[in-house]
Amino acid sequence: MTPEDLNSFLRRAFPTGAPDEMPKVMRIEPGAAWLLSPTSDRNLRPGGVISGPTLMSLADTAAYALILAHIGEVPMAVTTSLTIHFLRACKPGPLMAEARMLKLGRRIATCEVSMGSEGPDRWAAKATVAYALPDTSRKETRS
Repeated sequence: MTPEDLNSFLRRAFPTGAPDEMPKVMRIEPGAAWLLSPTSDRNLRPGGVISGPTLMSLADTAAYALILAHIGEVPMAVTTSLTIHFLRACKPGPLMAEARMLKLGRRIATCEVSMGSEGPDRWAAKATVAYALPDTSRKETRS
């Protein structure tokens, strides 16, 4: 799937989300995806930094987009685990996410996602995200 295909799918899959507030897939390569997510004051926690739930949501979205880019439009791929490490306070501003495929198996896909607002030299958080893949996704996309 292309970035445009993924962005269109995410808008359809999550119709209650405001399109201008949703993360956008900027680039896809084999084994990698880059997303950009706008933030606002409601994404801040006390102390004026981006909240943990905001970063966790971006990690989950980035992993989902990366996996779908490789297996096709399979809405029922679902998160089975998400482990996040907060490395430093995340300054307010647009969030970047770099997702890398660690393993794409027949039933489970695992990704690593690095995130922050200051660029790749100062990631604020890193997450490992696993998704369960339905059997039908493999049959439909690997013919």
